[in-house]
Formats: sequence, structure tokens, C-alpha cells
Amino acid sequence: MTTKILVNRRSIQVFRMMLSGIFLVASFSHIVKVEQTVQRIEQARFKGIAYFFGEPEILVLASGVVMFIAGLGLLIGFKTKWAAIILAAVLIPITLTVQVGQITTLGPLFKNIAILGGLTFFIINDFNNPKNNNK
Repeated sequence: MTTKILVNRRSIQVFRMMLSGIFLVASFSHIVKVEQTVQRIEQARFKGIAYFFGEPEILVLASGVVMFIAGLGLLIGFKTKWAAIILAAVLIPITLTVQVGQITTLGPLFKNIAILGGLTFFIINDFNNPKNNNK
């Protein structure tokens, strides 16, 4: 038995727009401030995770471009589920590399966990296909 949950469409739009903002700002920072972002990776306790995926400079630029494109998709509601999946795939290694090792300041870690929660909402709930909303 499925239970139908009614959600105001405008609240979904606002949630999508607000969630996309952090990725659009971060993408700009990754593209414009490559050296500063690479420095953060170098100072991270788990920087080996980043090096597993490749050269930090290339990763920073690539993640900036990907976050911009997927963040824009999330903002305008284009392929929302896929945009959220892509953003989560970018955010997870960033979180593991930079935030997990910062035991003294857990705020950034839990910020990323909350953001992943928001992305999970859009991954699970496909608002572009009303038939899938109640699964």
C-alpha cells in the first residue's frame, strides 16, 4: 500500500534553488581560485583520497566545471535527479578528503552531510515523472 504525500510544488522549486546555490558558488571558487583550493587539499589529513583520483589541479578544475553544469541543472530543474546524483558523486570525495579529517571543527562535515541529505531527496523523488513519486 502506498501513501500519497502532497508537497507544494513551489516548495520543491525553492528547495532546489537554495540547494543549488552552494554548488554554483563553489564551482566559481574552484575555477577561479585553483591554487587556494589545491592548498586546502594539501593540508587535509586524508589528501591521499584526492591523489587516488588524479592530480589535484585537474580535479579542482574538473569538479568546478561539473558542479557548475550540474548545479545549473538543479537550479532550473533540468534532469534534476541526474544533477543531484552527479553533485553527490562530486561532494562525497570532497567531504572524505577535506572535512572528515577536521575533527576539531565538525560544522563543515555536517554541512556536507546535510547537503547530501538534500541531494538524496532529489535522487529518491523524481519530480519530473509523477508516477515515480510514491515509490
